[in-house]
Amino acid sequence: MSTIPQRFLSKPKHLGVVAVGFSGGQCKPGVDAAPDALIQVGLLNQLRDDLDYEIHHDNNVHFYSDLIPAEDADPDVRGMKKPRAVSAVTERLSQQVYEHARDGKFVLTLGGDHSIAIGTISGTAKAIRERLEGREMAVIWVDAHADINTPETSGSGNIHGMPLAFLTGLAKEEKKDVFGWMGGDHRISVRKLVYIGLRDVDRAEKKILRENGIKAFSMHDIDRHGIGPVVEMALAHIGNDTPIHLSFDVDALDPQWAPSTGTPVRGGLTLREGDFIAECVHETGNLIAMDLVEVNPSLELIGANETIRAGCSLVRSALGDTLL
Repeated sequence: MSTIPQRFLSKPKHLGVVAVGFSGGQCKPGVDAAPDALIQVGLLNQLRDDLDYEIHHDNNVHFYSDLIPAEDADPDVRGMKKPRAVSAVTERLSQQVYEHARDGKFVLTLGGDHSIAIGTISGTAKAIRERLEGREMAVIWVDAHADINTPETSGSGNIHGMPLAFLTGLAKEEKKDVFGWMGGDHRISVRKLVYIGLRDVDRAEKKILRENGIKAFSMHDIDRHGIGPVVEMALAHIGNDTPIHLSFDVDALDPQWAPSTGTPVRGGLTLREGDFIAECVHETGNLIAMDLVEVNPSLELIGANETIRAGCSLVRSALGDTLL
């Protein structure tokens, strides 16, 4: 049980869980099976029994089948693949997350590909603005990839590489059914965005990061300074009185620790470094929400069980589990 006081949660021992079986932000099947796999190995039971959380979960994995249009009814927009499906799912998810966050609970979202962060982060950002009289929220994005391509700079058109462009307002779309639902209260500031673990960043994304002064710590920075100082610098940039949403892509870990993911990149974080990031963010007392995304249990031949166990470890660390 965590002894760290939580500043921004009126119900700190209540955990709102949303299980999102959505893979439409990218082209590889299987990531939609991750929430069920994580729950089946006992993650929610561990959080309840070992860490004393009261779990608020509807016992469903949401696939949002009722929202997803037929393929021929969802043509590309500005090069984006499945834009209406991703927009509809993330709009519904934003509301689900918002309802938990508005109630003062910690929100845990189990994905799903990283496009779902459009929904999760927009939902917590809106709730925090309402609950805390306009206060801004920070995002710590732990990932091998920057996921801040605009539709025009994306080489693939896969929206899981664009969520931060839409969340920061660097990309906008006026069509109501293609992210037109995202108002200013759903967005975050580039000043409150910090990356940890980058190592596969597109050229256009590097330009976006530099031009907007976005704080980013790559694996080079971690090699140079060590994970402890990097996390300290990331938290110092955010400030010590800011609610934090942690969005953790399991491909931030080296494939040695999390091989079963759609876009693995060698040279990443160790599992211990990933846990350390989550532990340190928890210790601030400012963490209000977490996403765990891009676990792909269908890739059984390359370590699905190890990846699922790694994902569980990251979540437990963010929610107060300690070594001693």
